[in-house]
Amino acid sequence: MGQKVGKKVQHRFGKVLLELGGNNASIVMPDADLSLAVPAVFFGAVGTAGQRCTSTRRLFLHREVAPKFLDSLTKAYASIPTGDPLVSSTLLGPLHNERAVKAYHRQILHLHDIGADILTGGRISKLDGLENGHFVQATIAIPPSADLDLWKQELFAPILNVAIFDDLEEAIQRNNNVPQGLSSSIWTRDIRNIGKFIGPAGSDCGIVNVGPALHISWTGY
Repeated sequence: MGQKVGKKVQHRFGKVLLELGGNNASIVMPDADLSLAVPAVFFGAVGTAGQRCTSTRRLFLHREVAPKFLDSLTKAYASIPTGDPLVSSTLLGPLHNERAVKAYHRQILHLHDIGADILTGGRISKLDGLENGHFVQATIAIPPSADLDLWKQELFAPILNVAIFDDLEEAIQRNNNVPQGLSSSIWTRDIRNIGKFIGPAGSDCGIVNVGPALHISWTGY
C-alpha cells in the first residue's frame, strides 16, 4: 500500500510522509480523571477488535492508580462479549482472517511462556450461528518485564499489554522505545506533565492526545 501511495504522489511530484502502522501507548498519571480515562482506554483497545492503526496496544499506569484502574478496566472488559459485526451495538467484532487469529494465539502462548499475568481474556471464541467467524477474547496482560521484544511488536488484535511506572520520564522513555510512531496519549490534569509530554523531550509520535480535551498532530518527528 505504501508503494502504491508513493507512486501516485510522485506522479504529481508531491511529498509524502507515510505512517502505515502503530504501536500506540496511553500513559495514566496519578491525577488523571479515571471516569474518563478508563472508558477511553477501553474503547481504544477493544473497539474494532484492536485492528485500527491507532488502536491502543500498550498501557502505562502510574503505581498510585494502577490497582484501581486495572480493577475498573477488567470489569469493563468482562461486560463486553465478542459479537456479530452486523449488529450495530457490537463493539468487539471478529478479526479479519484466520492468519490474524493465529497471530493472536501465538502471542497468548508467548505471554504464558514468559510468565505474564493475564487478567482477562486470552482465548479464541465461538458464537452461536457464526461457527466460521474469527472471534477472540479481548485480553489484558501484564508482562514480567518492560524490556521484552513483545512491547515492540505491532499486533492487530485486542491484546493490551500493561506496565507500571513511577515517574513521567520513565513512561515517556517506554512510550518512545518502539520502532513505530503513530499515536500516543497521556491522562493528566497537570499542565507541567502536558508540557513535558508534548515538548521536544516528550512523545516521539506523530499524534499526541491529552485527556480529555487536547489533541495535537505533528507534521513530522
